[in-house]
Amino acid sequence: MRGIRPTRRATALGSAGALVTATLIAGAMAAPSAAADSRHGQDREARGAAIAAARAAKAGIDWKDCPADWGLAKAVQCGWVTVPVDYAHPDGKHIKLAVDRVGNTGTKQERQGALIYNPGGPGGSGLRFPLRITTNNPLWTNVAKAYDFVGFDPRGVGHSAPISCEDPQEFVKAPKADPVPDSEADKRAQRKLAHEYAQGCLDRTGRTMLQQMTTPNTARDLDVIRAALGEKKINYLGVSYGTYLGAVYGTLFPGHVRRMIVDSVVNPSREKIWYQANLDQDVAFEGRWKDWEDWVAANDATFHLGTTRDAVQAKWLQLRATAKKNPIGGVVGPAELISFFQSAPYYDSSWVPVATVFSKYVAGDTQALVDAAAPDLSDTAGNIASENGNAVYTAVECTDAKWPTSWQKWDRDNTRLNKGYPFMTWANAWMNLPCATWPVKQQSPLNVKTGKGLPTVLIVQSTRDAATPFDGAVELHKRFKGSRLIIEKDAGSHGVTGLVNPCINSRVDTYLLTGKTDKADVTCTPHATPKP
Repeated sequence: MRGIRPTRRATALGSAGALVTATLIAGAMAAPSAAADSRHGQDREARGAAIAAARAAKAGIDWKDCPADWGLAKAVQCGWVTVPVDYAHPDGKHIKLAVDRVGNTGTKQERQGALIYNPGGPGGSGLRFPLRITTNNPLWTNVAKAYDFVGFDPRGVGHSAPISCEDPQEFVKAPKADPVPDSEADKRAQRKLAHEYAQGCLDRTGRTMLQQMTTPNTARDLDVIRAALGEKKINYLGVSYGTYLGAVYGTLFPGHVRRMIVDSVVNPSREKIWYQANLDQDVAFEGRWKDWEDWVAANDATFHLGTTRDAVQAKWLQLRATAKKNPIGGVVGPAELISFFQSAPYYDSSWVPVATVFSKYVAGDTQALVDAAAPDLSDTAGNIASENGNAVYTAVECTDAKWPTSWQKWDRDNTRLNKGYPFMTWANAWMNLPCATWPVKQQSPLNVKTGKGLPTVLIVQSTRDAATPFDGAVELHKRFKGSRLIIEKDAGSHGVTGLVNPCINSRVDTYLLTGKTDKADVTCTPHATPKP
């Protein structure tokens, strides 16, 4: 789960899934129970995954220079892995998944296999992961000696049979309606948009593909990629929604895991996937938003936005009201403001850029805000990618789990939450509302648990993460027996392993290089606070 995604559209949490109806056993005297029916479907999918993996192992990957328009350095090699759309029917329709790699930088003797990465989403592309080697990223120098770095576009994403729910230029068009409703008419308008978006997913993607856009299927795809790479076991790094993908993979294929790091963890509880997880996220975003406002206030000498959190919040509310009355530059209204400003509670790396744009606006420079927050209609490739990412996010999130269909429940829950946690609540609700009228059958989430052969999994989590609240790491820690938890206390940036914190970086290196972890869970002090 990615958490509220900074996109052109209002945003939310990462999520996933879809259900294949199990076939009744021929000649059965009575229909099986729902539980038995579901198990039979899972058995068929497990057999289909094994068939697909065996075929991929035989075919391998024909590595070549990447297509020029993919924007990947010459040292990166690209290839394709074929997977069935529906694992219950492995001889049915197939799609090709885009994969890439850079080989390990050490000797043949130092090589420990492939390290496969997923950055989150659903809807995120992992193809840029090998660039951590080509750009000599210092955090990954030691690990690069031992591992090939492998990225991939999950099903439906980017170059892997991309799906769509809306015309990309319409998707990014601004200004959009204020996510915070003033009236029942506003809510009805948003409900209509959500229903139309859900129908657009069906119309533009097709029922066959949309039904199979699930986390379990992506996990099966991951195992086929493993086989195509010629690896008996996977080494895996998943961030945000990538942690849920890892949790599902570890449950379905525990004996195929060699080493696994999950960073900024989605709560894998079936009660949380995905409706409740989004509500939890609204609360966490409010807390991290206040952390950012405190930091802005402490650096008032630079930003001149107020010396207290309340003063900074007052300027935010004033900006919001101004944009609601007259969209800034004709294109930046409250929805666009939230899409831009949410990156600050999301990532510490956005603290300075967001505060700088805000400061410039208050000082009279409106163009900086327009440049930062408004869509670029001329960037057709970027807009296609944004729309595709949002389509995958929605498709996986809505198909993975059963969502409330009662508008009264959505209205009641979000009205209540908005009173105490207004920053993201309604924006998040509208992004996910297509799931209430989803046009294909919704799955029941997998029961994430420890299976035979699952090794020690390393879990990394900051305590004040907005997109994936801390309780998610605690829950996965309980479910994956023998796992180890590294806690970054009093920090909240999303994606901990990408930050400089020697307490964490050294343990990540040790685990990936030796398999060793501390004998008990570890609490680290926070990484350095951004400097203006």
